[in-house]
Amino acid sequence: MATPATPATPATPATTARRSRMPSPLPFLPELAQVGEGLHQALRNGVIPPATVHLLQLRAGQLLGSTYFTVRETGSLRGLGEPEERITAVATWRDATCFTAAERIALELVEAVLTPNPAGERVPDELYARAAAHYDDREMWSLIMAIAHIGFFTPAALIAKPIPGMPPGQNYSA
Repeated sequence: MATPATPATPATPATTARRSRMPSPLPFLPELAQVGEGLHQALRNGVIPPATVHLLQLRAGQLLGSTYFTVRETGSLRGLGEPEERITAVATWRDATCFTAAERIALELVEAVLTPNPAGERVPDELYARAAAHYDDREMWSLIMAIAHIGFFTPAALIAKPIPGMPPGQNYSA
């Protein structure tokens, strides 16, 4: 039975003792809150199952080497009631048997977008055709926005280093 989603892993002494590199961007760029909320709304439109969104965002965090994204998405998946097997298998999804064909395509797309390909396009026509067999145009745009969401926040996650495991609004040191 699935439990309600939680935005992040609860704070622990280990997470509360950590500090971000930078303070919250909102006092400096208050308009960022509207941009971020717009991206969050696009992800909550119900077109793509929340588990798929969080699985692909967990994979993105792993590829980017972002502890913040990885901890956040792991907590979100647990909040959705996802089994530990699926959460831990994201790093090796190609060999795991616990993902649907549609989830596999989402994971493959995020890898293609985030992994340089010196031999050609990152998302070749063949990969797009396989994705289009699982997702209609509206669903495909929702997947693209789920990847874009991570892309938008990647510089903050890697440069400013928000505190892993802390909910938004509490993930930056003062």
